[in-house]
Order: sequence, then C-alpha cells, then structure tokens
Amino acid sequence: MPAYVVTLLIGLMAGAAIGYLVARLKSASSVADRALLDDYKSQLEAERSKTESAVKLNAELVAMKESVEKLSTQANEANRIRTEAEAKLNTTILEMRRASESIFDETKKIAGALSNSQTRGKFGEAQLELLLQGAGLREDHEYFRQKSTTDSDSSGIPDITVKMPGGSHIFIDSKFPFDRFLEAFDPANEADRDEFLQAHTKDLLKHIEALAKRGYHKSQGSPDFVVLFVPFETLLSEALRLDSNLLEKAFKVGVTVATPTSMMALLRTIGYIFTRNKLAENADEIQKVASTFLKNITLLHTKIVAVGKAISSTSKAYEDLVPTAEKTVLSPARRIHNLGVTGDKDKLAIEYPEAPASVRELKSDELGDDDFIDAEEITDGEK
Repeated sequence: MPAYVVTLLIGLMAGAAIGYLVARLKSASSVADRALLDDYKSQLEAERSKTESAVKLNAELVAMKESVEKLSTQANEANRIRTEAEAKLNTTILEMRRASESIFDETKKIAGALSNSQTRGKFGEAQLELLLQGAGLREDHEYFRQKSTTDSDSSGIPDITVKMPGGSHIFIDSKFPFDRFLEAFDPANEADRDEFLQAHTKDLLKHIEALAKRGYHKSQGSPDFVVLFVPFETLLSEALRLDSNLLEKAFKVGVTVATPTSMMALLRTIGYIFTRNKLAENADEIQKVASTFLKNITLLHTKIVAVGKAISSTSKAYEDLVPTAEKTVLSPARRIHNLGVTGDKDKLAIEYPEAPASVRELKSDELGDDDFIDAEEITDGEK
C-alpha cells in the first residue's frame, strides 16, 4: 500500500478519536478522560513521527532502487564491453601465436640451412652483394665475385674482390662459423649458453687464422689486410663480450672483421672515392676537349682570314677590270655597230654588275692574348 494512503488513514482515525474524546470531555469533564486524551495525543504524535520517518525511508529506498538499477545497467554495459575486449584480445593472442609459430618455423628453416657451411657462404655472399650494390658499386666494374688473385703465393679464391681507384684491390671473405652460436641460443642449452659462446669465439679465431694463411692481403696491389664479413652483428658482439682482444688478434694476422654496419661504411667510402676519381677524370677530359676545340677555332680563324683577303683582292681586281673593259672593248664595239656593221644589237647591251662590297678584315688581334692559341701552318695540301 502506498505511503500517502497509510498516512491518510492514520490521520482520519486520529481525527475521529480526538473528536470522540472531546465530545466525552465536554459531557463528562472527568479527569480520567482528560488523561486518556493526553495519552491519545502522545500516541498520535508518535505515530505521526513514525509516518514521516516511513515516508522519508520510502523516498530513500526509491532513490536507492534507482541507483541500484543504474549501477546494474552500468555493470551490464561494462560486462558487455569486457566480454568484447576479451574476445578481441583472444583473437589477437591467437594471431600472435600463429605469427610466432610461423616465424619460429621459418627461423628453424633458416637455422637449418645455415648449419651447412656451403650454404652459409652463399648467404654471406648474397648479403654482401646487397651491401655492394647499396654502396653504388657494380659487378664486373668495381667488384668481382670469386676472382683469383693471380699471385702464386696465395691459395684459394676470395669471395669478393673490390677494385680500388689506382689499381689496388680489397679481398673479402663471406664465410663465417655458426654452429656453436646456433647451439648457444637453443632453449635446451640455455644453462650452458656461455660455454657454447666460448666455443663459438674459438671457432671465429680459428677461421680468422685460416683466412690469414691464404695470403690474400699479401697480393700485389692489396692493402695489408683481408676483410672477413660476418652478416650478423651478434656473431661478433657475443665473441667480443667473451674476448675483448679478438679484433686486435685479428689485426695482427692481417684480418679485419666487418659486420653489416662497418662494411657498409667501408663500401660507401670506396664508392665515394670512385665518384671523386670519375669527376677528376672528367675534368681532365674536359680540359683536353677544350684545348682541342680552341686549337680548331684558331685554325678556322686563320682560314677565314685567308678567304677574306682573297675575296678583297678579287673584288679590287674586278673594280679595276670593269673600266678597262668599257674603255677598250665596249666603246669600240658600239662605234663599229653604229658604222653599219651587222651584229646582234642585244648582245651589245652589256651591263657589268657592281663589284661586291668590301669584306671586313678579320684581324688576329681581335682575339685576346690569353685566348689565342698558335695554330699549325696550313699547307696547300691541307686545304
């Protein structure tokens, strides 16, 4: 039953009771009835207080109910969002697991392939060739694959021979030890990893010593070192961690160990030297062409001067010839024709063309002293 109905009923009952008691008090005016009336008033006030408390409690319950309903709605929404997020997370984890398994499988294939020394050599050579091309060097121009050093005191053929400007060569070997390194990072050997890496460091030193004995760096026109290329930075860094003097030991026997980072720096330097050398060659060629061009200009200038002088001389002779011809030939011919000698009259209407304009003389001193180059004398047979 709603609270306002309860309150109304209690008020009606209290009003009726008070009316009844007042009526009896007026009729009897007894002390007992007055005491009873006071008692009823007290009870009425108590009930009224209880009713007001009940109303307030009911309002608080209604507010609490609304809050609970709101919290329930929010909890349901949060649960829905959490469920969707968990589903997405599970999907992502599954995809990552599949990708990890795929990478693991591919890594196993690569590791299996690199377990063969011949395959390792081809892998290192292929990566080295990418670095060579990235540095702007061209095969069979600036570098060569597996070309003999042609020196009798050298054994074997280097994987890559880089030609340097000036005729010198740098020999690069791309084979590298990998077995102990691969075993060191096998999860089954995690406890003994440093022992395997120690073995890897020894294998690397043995490979350096074997490479030094081939004597590539003793070939004519070669620097006093041969380059050992290792295609993984960690192959060298792990060895250096256990033997900090490894590079110094390699230098002493004429071997420089290079990783992709240091190798790219070396090859880019070589590429830069080639570029600068090409620019210098082009400058020399330009100077030669320019020198020949200026000589040809001088020869042409000499011929132009000779032709100009010949034209001027011919023009002057023509100017001298026309008056003589008019005086000695045309004038007597007209007199003979006027005396009645038959002949073609039109043929006597001779007009000599004017002499060509004078040719501007091209003087040698129009060329500056610095620009003029002495030309070879042109003979009649060369004209």
